[in-house]
Amino acid sequence: MLVLTEKINKQEVTVVTSLDIAQTFEKEHFIVLRDIRGLECSEEFRAYNFVSSYYLSEQNKKQPMYYITRDGFTMLAMGYTGEKAMKFKEAYIKQFNAMEKTLQGKLIEREKGIAVRQSLTKALQQSTENERMKGHAYSTYTNCIYKVLFGKNANQLREDFGISKTENLRDCFTAEQLQAVQYMENMVSGLVACGWGYDKIKNFIETTNTKLAI
Repeated sequence: MLVLTEKINKQEVTVVTSLDIAQTFEKEHFIVLRDIRGLECSEEFRAYNFVSSYYLSEQNKKQPMYYITRDGFTMLAMGYTGEKAMKFKEAYIKQFNAMEKTLQGKLIEREKGIAVRQSLTKALQQSTENERMKGHAYSTYTNCIYKVLFGKNANQLREDFGISKTENLRDCFTAEQLQAVQYMENMVSGLVACGWGYDKIKNFIETTNTKLAI
């Protein structure tokens, strides 16, 4: 069984797939799909908690599946009875709890990150760096931070995560990675405010920090 996070209506939420439910509860996938479609819930509840998607079969054909939220899983699993089914439901609930705790940690770090980025942006604007770099100081320093922490710049990280330039790269980072980036941005912000230049800051953070796995 596997609980994961997906973006639904532009929000990251914890979900499980109908395929995983079928495998765990030892049911045919078409049975699970039938059970979902047969639920007597409101269309509003269905639209948010059972998100239609697809997977590729062994024949490389698109087949229907659903991403199911915690509430959707709770409603669907009500009909699955027996001692074995009860153990599976308990295990899913534990995974939902663990994933939601992790997701909450990421949300907290993102909120902190907004203030940190604003602080770095302000420090760069008040220095001569932004003018010297023709308005690209923030992206230049951020790429330096990414290279120190992950060994790759923003574009390379986007390629690794398979996301476009319009998507938020930091949404792909773990809470630990976000903390590391914010710590580094705080440090750089302070050094810029003290009058340090790019080359001196780059050399300092390269020699005092360790790369993170990504």
